[in-house]
Amino acid sequence: MIPVLLVVTIITALLTIIASALGGARTWGYYLPMVWARIFCFVSMVKVEVYGRHNIKKGRSYVFVANHQGAYDIFSIYGYLGHNFRWMMKKSLEKIPLVGYSCRVSGHIYVDTHSPQAIKETMETAEKRLAGGMSVVVFPEGSRTFTGKPGNFKRGAFILAEEFHLPVVPLTIDGAFDVMPRTAILPRYGTIKLTIHRPITAPEGGYDIKALMRDSRETIITALPDYLR
Repeated sequence: MIPVLLVVTIITALLTIIASALGGARTWGYYLPMVWARIFCFVSMVKVEVYGRHNIKKGRSYVFVANHQGAYDIFSIYGYLGHNFRWMMKKSLEKIPLVGYSCRVSGHIYVDTHSPQAIKETMETAEKRLAGGMSVVVFPEGSRTFTGKPGNFKRGAFILAEEFHLPVVPLTIDGAFDVMPRTAILPRYGTIKLTIHRPITAPEGGYDIKALMRDSRETIITALPDYLR
């Protein structure tokens, strides 16, 4: 499995770089990795079931926020969300050979919080990416859970939604922890359930960030089994 997936990853990254250089970053920066993610799931015998896709509309910008159970969260969302988006990701991931550069040129948003100027530049980049119906996906926990249960949420994604007046769509990932938790080296076959919840829209006067964080987390938890809440 590993040699096949390594080759597929390299080919996908190269094709994405080429397509982006030719002006196709907006389209192929999503659809090529979508195929890549589905191949990952197929080869490793992981099935992804999606619920609630009717809750989102094509051509609409959203801030998607998801719990982060494991590595297969990425493949589940990339492969099966069915909505063009860009990741908001840690700047350290840019160092991944080839893949990091591919993500940059195709429009993903690297988050740099080392200085006020860097934060400002991150927000300016996000504003450009979100134009014209593009969405963004964020793991507000910041890193994968060690227990399978959602951790505390950070404010960044919700400030982004407030800044650009975008609806927040909670995503629940259930099963990725069993397939490949943070401590595992190789995945196990299994089924992952991706639940797309109804968007949370800003009331008149704007979001209450603390309430938005709480409501998003509570919504995500509703689609998890009791032992993971």
